[in-house]
Formats: sequence, C-alpha cells, structure tokens
Amino acid sequence: MGKRFKTIGIYILASAIVWAAVILGTSAALRGTECYGKIQNILVGGLIAHLILIWGPIVALYIRKNKEPADQG
Repeated sequence: MGKRFKTIGIYILASAIVWAAVILGTSAALRGTECYGKIQNILVGGLIAHLILIWGPIVALYIRKNKEPADQG
C-alpha cells in the first residue's frame, strides 16, 4: 500500500508543478499588456496538460485497483 501512496504523491507534486508553470506563464504574459487571448491559451494548455498527464494516470490506477480481487484474510 505504501507504494501507491508514493505514486499518488508524485502525481500531486507534478500537478503542483504544472499549475505553478501556468501561473508563472500567465504573469509573464500579463506584464504590461492587455492580452486576454494569450492568457486564455496558457490556461487552457495547462488544463489540458493537467487532465492528460495527471488525472489520466490517477483514473487508470483507480480502475486497475477496482478490477483487482479483494484481499481475503
């Protein structure tokens, strides 16, 4: 069970890194300009990366866990 917690922890850390990059990219794009289109693209790109790279594997782990037979002991 400890290995699963480490795996989920890595996904949570990766999620934080992705969103930190999104926030930094957004703040850089905002510097001195009114550029809603650029900001929107950065945020949508971050959302898509988050869904594919983070939540996709978490859902796969969840599905795999539910397919395993229950421990009998």
